[in-house]
Amino acid sequence: MNSFVQRFVSSSARQALPLGRLSLAEDDVDENLISEIMWGSDAGFGNIAKGFPSFTIPSVPDPAAFLRMHTDESDKTSRIKIQHGTTTLAFRYQGGVIVAVDSRSSAGSYIGSGTVKKVIEVNPYLLGTMAGGAADCQYWETYLGMHCRLHELRNGNRISIAAASKYLSNLVYGFKGTGLSMGTMLCGWDKTGPGVYYVDADGTRLKGDLFSVGSGSTFAYGVLDQGYRWDLTDAEAHELGKRSIYAAGHRDAYTGNSCNLYHVKESGWIFIGNYDLSELHYYGGGEGTGGYGYEVRMEGQQASEPHSPHGSGSTSSTNAT
Repeated sequence: MNSFVQRFVSSSARQALPLGRLSLAEDDVDENLISEIMWGSDAGFGNIAKGFPSFTIPSVPDPAAFLRMHTDESDKTSRIKIQHGTTTLAFRYQGGVIVAVDSRSSAGSYIGSGTVKKVIEVNPYLLGTMAGGAADCQYWETYLGMHCRLHELRNGNRISIAAASKYLSNLVYGFKGTGLSMGTMLCGWDKTGPGVYYVDADGTRLKGDLFSVGSGSTFAYGVLDQGYRWDLTDAEAHELGKRSIYAAGHRDAYTGNSCNLYHVKESGWIFIGNYDLSELHYYGGGEGTGGYGYEVRMEGQQASEPHSPHGSGSTSSTNAT
């Protein structure tokens, strides 16, 4: 595998893609700053103080096409499986922002983990969600958190949600076409109140009241669209978030295990809890309240006899005789 990778990877500095595709003249680059230490114990964000991080990419005209060619997107027998599935959602209402995600990590039909934390805590007032490639989301949103803190130190106030989402959008747009896989929502509370922004790997940035991202989002939208309104109470909003993730977990193979629920308020975000989706199916909001599964909610209410094809008139005449 290593020999295969080496065929398409260039070791030259010119093939390394600098962060945000910074256009630096050769005279401005200190070769001592770009050294092997970037991939050693100081790799990651620690190297930023020593220079700018860069990423070695395949030496091909179109890295994204190269990635598709050698993964299961074009050949289902390929050993490199990058199929991803998840369900993440966020909506804002009068009481703040609700963020709900599942905890299943999958690669094709293989479930890698059932306890993945798909909410990234950027700062005490700002949350990000993960959908797509876990490494891409985690790296760039953690990097965003660092710059949000630097903004706060430089300006003496917290960064707005709009500015943070714009910064993330600009960052990933610089790597457009290199195979990044990321669909995230930035949710928080600033001077303008609660806010939700959607940002993806192409640099798309959208502001809205309600978003759901992932393979199970169609099922989550079905519940969200039916139950969403601005004047929800906190309890109703929490219930709507849990029910939406449950619906996706019940119908989507790539969504499941548990639901992590967060609530962003004016005082900052709080973690509401982790809810096992199987327990939600049978018990819902608690013991004795009924589960979310329709067979549980309908128990004892269904007809004991099959439906008569002749209608109720036939049944009443039989009883009369």
